[in-house]
Amino acid sequence: MAQLKTKIELYAKANNVTTVNFETEVLLQDDGDGVVYIGSWNVSGLAQPTAEQIASYETASNTEEALQIVLNNRAKNYPSIADQLDKIYHSGIDEWKKVIKTTKDKYPKWVI
Repeated sequence: MAQLKTKIELYAKANNVTTVNFETEVLLQDDGDGVVYIGSWNVSGLAQPTAEQIASYETASNTEEALQIVLNNRAKNYPSIADQLDKIYHSGIDEWKKVIKTTKDKYPKWVI
């Protein structure tokens, strides 16, 4: 199940609001029972979404969160920029591509 925060971000983007500040504009609450809900909504020019509107973003949010996991894993596994440049300098672009491809193959975006 996707996080409420992700669903709200996608709802906002779909309504031409590029960013939502979760410290000042939208406050999420959890009363200790594990159910997260919108505690307060202060996004200028955007109505608070209904439960049905939020629910409609479940699939897109799951996809977004899975993609973020892939991108985070890739970022952790790529060699440093310095090492990548060193590989290009000493071994050429084709050898560098092989190194990068290993990580891309390990964490493919297209299985999401």
